[in-house]
Amino acid sequence: MMSQSISGIGRKIPVTIITGFLGAGKTTLLRNLLAQANGRRIAIVVNEFGSLGIDGEILRSCGIENCPDEDIVELTNGCLCCTVADDFIPTMQALIDRPDPPEHIVIETSGLALPKPLLKAFSWPDIRTRMTVDGVITLVDAPAVAAGRFADDPAAVAAQRAADPSLDHDNPLAEVYEDQLNAADLIVLNKTDLLETVETDAVEAAIIKAVPRKVVTLRAVEGRLDPAVLLGIGASAEDDLQARPSNHDGADDHEHDDFESFVVVMPEQVGVDAVLKRLSDVAGTFDILRMKGFVAVQGKKMRLAVQGVGTRFRHEFDVPWTDGTRDGRLVVIGQTGLDRAAIEAALLGA
Repeated sequence: MMSQSISGIGRKIPVTIITGFLGAGKTTLLRNLLAQANGRRIAIVVNEFGSLGIDGEILRSCGIENCPDEDIVELTNGCLCCTVADDFIPTMQALIDRPDPPEHIVIETSGLALPKPLLKAFSWPDIRTRMTVDGVITLVDAPAVAAGRFADDPAAVAAQRAADPSLDHDNPLAEVYEDQLNAADLIVLNKTDLLETVETDAVEAAIIKAVPRKVVTLRAVEGRLDPAVLLGIGASAEDDLQARPSNHDGADDHEHDDFESFVVVMPEQVGVDAVLKRLSDVAGTFDILRMKGFVAVQGKKMRLAVQGVGTRFRHEFDVPWTDGTRDGRLVVIGQTGLDRAAIEAALLGA
């Protein structure tokens, strides 16, 4: 018997999972997708690593008519792949139990999330009969990968191990990156405007070689792609788990002990250029992976939204401040061992 969906016609609600490392451009791609929804009812589930929800706030300030706040569900201070039973299942059930359920659900995972445990959750009985994973889209920060931030050199590792067997060359960043690629139905090389064509070609060739099955790759600038390409893939990914290997297969869960995050309260800043230079300098000095948040600038009624990957930052004035204190908030994410006191002092100019 065909499974009975919430619509009563046996149709499962399709779900698209957007994954990718920190700063790959997931939220920007999602904003572009919503802007071209053309009245289609799309619900968004946003998951972030850390206690402050920046991405959900960015989406709520997008100004898109068909993007009401109630269709954006935010899960913070956790990773969906680790909190399936506590957070994910109840959230999805609440969405599909609405009187007017969404036509499509898009999940933006944390940049540190492993997609496969999330895919496995769609085998849960209460979910499997009512939803299907239409596709997993993995965004890649092409300039970052070209710079070698998320890639290991197996030959070099083998040579070093031969010279000193006591060395531990585990690279948690590379493991997350590999897992996100291996889970994909579509891989989007983003920010290609920041590379020469030959550099993008090299990144794409390396990805195609690394992924163990044939996957479509596309190139994008600012995550601008036709929704017809992103939605309607029809992968039923929950039925294809064996073809999506993970570095953590066989483990019940995974830990984020390799990464840490904290929030810095930022007072009003003198000017845009000055704050961007300070953020970039601090990121480079302390090897910070990601910074994102909002800052107040003197003489400006609008809030300055900033998003940084390494030392590269993008910014825009998005919405007027509603907080009378105009205190900004920045989320700092990096590998465990960040010198929080020093970073805060540097950001505050102390």
